[in-house]
Amino acid sequence: MRVKAPGIYISKWREDGPVSLKEAEQWRDEFGWNDWMAIIEAALYLDAAELVELLLPELTPAQKATFDLVRRRMLGDNRLEESIDKALEICRNPDTRDLALEGRLRMERGLQRFEHGDSIGAEEDLTWAETRLKSVAKASRDHDLSLLNKAAYHMACGEDLMALQVYGDISRHENHAHETIAISRIGASRIHARYGRMFDAARNAWNGHAHAILANQITMAIEAGSLFLDLSIGEQDENTQRFQEQVDESKPLDVGEQLQELKVHPKDVEGVFNWCIKHLNKEASGEDRPDLRAMVMMAHRMDCLDEFDWLIEQPDNAEDSMLVAVVLGCSLNEDQHTAWTQRMQSLLP
Repeated sequence: MRVKAPGIYISKWREDGPVSLKEAEQWRDEFGWNDWMAIIEAALYLDAAELVELLLPELTPAQKATFDLVRRRMLGDNRLEESIDKALEICRNPDTRDLALEGRLRMERGLQRFEHGDSIGAEEDLTWAETRLKSVAKASRDHDLSLLNKAAYHMACGEDLMALQVYGDISRHENHAHETIAISRIGASRIHARYGRMFDAARNAWNGHAHAILANQITMAIEAGSLFLDLSIGEQDENTQRFQEQVDESKPLDVGEQLQELKVHPKDVEGVFNWCIKHLNKEASGEDRPDLRAMVMMAHRMDCLDEFDWLIEQPDNAEDSMLVAVVLGCSLNEDQHTAWTQRMQSLLP
């Protein structure tokens, strides 16, 4: 059973709480969690102070040391090496040992080492953490984070194929969180596209879109959906299989086997586009709107720019200068182009 996101627990607390510790434990069990760490961290980040106060005495010494580390980071403390090492000592002590949290803390230390330029130490810690968490807490939240962080490390070092291998370890059939699968598939899609493996790129974007929807991560679903559209708009064929069938039938290629050609049924392109348009936040405000930028570009390519009449007719509502540039690159009439040019000038420093 996939556990429910801790943020949903916080929403329930705000709607139905506060409640006693006993009832809070019942909720926790219903959500699929067997300890308080993920929930108390979510309570900290989402400012549910009363829930933090209720749960703090329930933490083990190792959990409390880890939570104190999280709180310090949230308060802006970037000098965490000493705190991580102290927490690791608690996790390794026979009286307070916690194998899973030791893995998580090694991951935290790896990230710290990378930030400070210690690439060798970072890789050692991140690899150790992923191996430990795979052993004692496979497909847990921390194991998922260790995989994503390890892939991000390889990407930062320019090791695309190593990152792709790590993403491949996040199986859709091993109970990883839908959000984790979505993130990994979006990353894998971009890597495949860089190496010209367009079917694999589209397949991963398609799966990323589906799992982001299952995770109720709308912005991420639009990101994956627009990535799929970008790859597929120019490769439509009414005589090809529906894309889900192609995905289900795909398998690893043998050495020397020819890459599968990307062909997408127009109904699949239309379906993803319509889903993204339906769920897009139709407010032009916001200084960074990658979702809106991507979908305006896709609409322009699909000759569906009328979907954005609500945006194009109100340039003064746009706050993202990159979005303004995207709109200016579309087919506008003279009056619209003048209005959007003036809006761009007003946003320039």
